[in-house]
Amino acid sequence: MELFNIIKELEARADTARALDMSRYMKNKFPFFGIQAPIRDEICKPYFKDAKKEKKIDWDFVEYCWQHEKRECQYVAAHYLKSLQKFLEITDFEKLKKLVIKKSWWDTVDILDRIIGSLIYRDETLKKEILKWSVDDNIWLRRVAIDHQLLRKEKTDTDLLEKILVNNLNYTEFFINKAIGWALRDYSKTNPQWVKDFIEKYKNNMASLSIREASKYI
Repeated sequence: MELFNIIKELEARADTARALDMSRYMKNKFPFFGIQAPIRDEICKPYFKDAKKEKKIDWDFVEYCWQHEKRECQYVAAHYLKSLQKFLEITDFEKLKKLVIKKSWWDTVDILDRIIGSLIYRDETLKKEILKWSVDDNIWLRRVAIDHQLLRKEKTDTDLLEKILVNNLNYTEFFINKAIGWALRDYSKTNPQWVKDFIEKYKNNMASLSIREASKYI
């Protein structure tokens, strides 16, 4: 199946009224087709299933989607990458970085974080790169660094997690402090004592938002 036909199907099912509502929800940062996630997923499913047979990423499709003005196209590209993430190669790391910093907002960044995390898990040489992201001027690279180990559970690299979190303490940005809280809250389900110890050790440098989010399950 031709991946680019997904865009044609989205265009055919556009809903102008819903598009305005969706754009307002995203603070009018992006225009939309007006297609809700379940319908979008229904459209994409057979295409992604077929794409897996190719066992490689079609970066022309990803880049086309990312350049498209409608926000759903970026969602399609991100979920396409998620569906085929096992076929990502180390050389794709820089391509993923470009996606993070282009048309950045939490909705796409929070899909890309674990895709990038899966690549780092497969090649530990990328850990030094994600540490660089954790101190980058771009807040979305920082956010990906903080949350790239979400759902890693007992496979979480706690040394790496601590270094990245410490790099982002005393930071006033909402999206960073929220991400810190999420990273700790998620890991607290696996190792609550580690999270308690982290909070106790760094509480004077942590935003109240981060502590509140981190403490939800402990």
